[in-house]
Amino acid sequence: MTTQKNENYYCVIMAGGVGVRFWPMSKTETPKQFIDILGDGITLLQKTFGRFSKICRPENIYIVTNVMYADLVKKQLPQISDEQLVLEPMRRNTAPCIAYANYKIKQKNPNALIVVAPSDHNIKQENTFIEVITNGLEAVQKNDWLLTIGLRPSYPNTGYGYIQYLEDEPYLGNPSIYAVKMFTEKPKLVMAQQFIESGDFLWNSGIFMWSLKSINQAFEQFLPEINDLFKEAENSYNTPAEQEAICQVYQVCRNISVDYGIMEYAKNVYVYAADFGWSDLGTWGSLYEIREKNSEGNAIVGKKVKTYNTSNCIINMPKDKVVVVHGLEDYIIVENDDILLICPKNEESQIRQVVADVQIDFGDKYV
Repeated sequence: MTTQKNENYYCVIMAGGVGVRFWPMSKTETPKQFIDILGDGITLLQKTFGRFSKICRPENIYIVTNVMYADLVKKQLPQISDEQLVLEPMRRNTAPCIAYANYKIKQKNPNALIVVAPSDHNIKQENTFIEVITNGLEAVQKNDWLLTIGLRPSYPNTGYGYIQYLEDEPYLGNPSIYAVKMFTEKPKLVMAQQFIESGDFLWNSGIFMWSLKSINQAFEQFLPEINDLFKEAENSYNTPAEQEAICQVYQVCRNISVDYGIMEYAKNVYVYAADFGWSDLGTWGSLYEIREKNSEGNAIVGKKVKTYNTSNCIINMPKDKVVVVHGLEDYIIVENDDILLICPKNEESQIRQVVADVQIDFGDKYV
């Protein structure tokens, strides 16, 4: 499938997280987006860039990341220029990083149509994904919308956010686009089950599309204090003075997501209901779901792993390490460098606290 690359199409890839829930494979020095986490020789960031390169011109793709990962990004994506790097001095959630990218893009093209996406998604049906994004960008060119992508839920996942849409208000130009009624953050299992049964809820993908004009108007209306900070630094973007100006902005900038700051309040929010084999690779459990499994339900990476009376485990080992697992069910078993994690899958929410404890007890080198 080929698509014509509109010069106004831009992409902002958010790649600044630490990915603590994938510890010990993902650590501060090398977070999950820079790792070959699927075992096919390509990192998540490279996969995401390659996917959007089929929609946008490569020079129109911007990477938001922490300044400490600048060299990692350039090593993995040598085709991008320094101007395509949106380097944050500290994490301040998605609203500031989107505002920052907006102003850099505005310097180049005030008519930009932008898709914003995380760097850690798995997409099985790439052609369908490309079609959805292209249709979405065409829709936001014609309409003053803040458009997000919602995925048809296949089971009551409590780790995803949900979007409720108005079934009786599909967009006439595309019957898969609906007005949004409400957003709900990660629900309890009973509520997630009710969402699935109701039929008018979608998983929130965290992928957004809008025109630069529309999102800037939304920032001016709902997050004026953030917009004003980045506007004051406007003359420094894409110049040698940019990093110093951004450091000053981030020192005082509010920490808030674009979901909480804008999407929950704006009246022009729409959702594109889609299905392209999406999964958010946020946890070991989510990786287990998409990995190939043997007859015992074990997803194993490592050439010398032997299992006995062991089922439904995700086992990630160095390729030449001899490992024997006996008598475990539904466990995460991961070794990376000199760290070994053994944890029940249904308790992986504890990994964040484990990492904090390891850092306190044994030092930063292990996290």
